[in-house]
Amino acid sequence: MTTDVLIQHRREIADLKQRIKNRRLQVIGLYGAPVLAIIVLVAWAALKVFLWLHSTMPSALSGILGGTAFLLGVAFIAQALVEFNNDFIDVWRDRQTSVRELRLELSLAEERHILEARRRTPPPMDRQSSYKERLPGEISRLREESRHYRRMHLLMQWLLFISSSAVSAVTAWYDPPQPAKGALIGLGFVVTLITAATGYFKPRERAFNLQQTADTIEQHANALELGIAPYNLSEDERNLELFATTVEGLRAEQRMREQQLDQPQQGQQQVI
Repeated sequence: MTTDVLIQHRREIADLKQRIKNRRLQVIGLYGAPVLAIIVLVAWAALKVFLWLHSTMPSALSGILGGTAFLLGVAFIAQALVEFNNDFIDVWRDRQTSVRELRLELSLAEERHILEARRRTPPPMDRQSSYKERLPGEISRLREESRHYRRMHLLMQWLLFISSSAVSAVTAWYDPPQPAKGALIGLGFVVTLITAATGYFKPRERAFNLQQTADTIEQHANALELGIAPYNLSEDERNLELFATTVEGLRAEQRMREQQLDQPQQGQQQVI
C-alpha cells in the first residue's frame, strides 16, 4: 500500500512537469507567432524602403518573406482557436491555464509527496535495501556518461588530427597559396576551436572519472552480494549501512572531481 501511494505521487509530479513543459511551448507558440509575423512584415518593409525604394524587390525574397508571414498568421489563428474556442476543448489539456498555476500545482504535489513519504517512511533496513537495488541504474548512468565523453574525446582528436594534417597538405599542394587561403583559414580555425574545447571541457578526464566511479561502485555491490570483505559482518543491517555510507562517499568524491574539472587551472590547484 505504501509503495503504491508513493508511486502515484511520483506519477502525478512527473505528469505535472510534462504539462508545464507543454504549456510553456503552447504559450510561446500562441504569443510568439504574431510577434514574429510583425517582425517579418517590418523587415520586409524596411528592406523595400532602404534597399529597393526605386526598384523592384527580388521576387524570391518577397515570396519567402510573404510566405513566412502568412504561415505565422495561419499558425496564430489555429492556436487561438484551440486556446479560446470551446469546440476544441480536448486538443490542449491545459488551455486557458497559466504556467504559474501549473507550477503551484506542482509545488503542492511535491509537498504532498514529502508529507506522505515522511508519514510512511520505512525503517532504515528497508531503505538501505532499496538503495542497494537502485544502484544498477546509477552504475549504468555513470557508464553511459563515460561512453559519451569518451566518444566526444575521440571525435575531437580525430578532427584535430585530420585538420592539422590538412593544413600541411593544403599548404604544400598550392603554390601560390591564394586558391587555398580560405581552406587554410577554415582549417586553422577548426584546429584552434577543437584544441580550446578539449582543454576546457576535458572529456577524456570526465570519461575516466565516471568509468572509475562506476567500476568501484560495482565492485562494492558485488562484495556485498557475495558477503566478502568489507561486508562480511554477522549482521546484514551493519553491512547495508556500511555499503550505503561507502557508496555515498564515492558519489560525493565523483561530484568533487567534476567540480574540479569545471574550475580553471589556477582554481584547481587551490582546491587540491
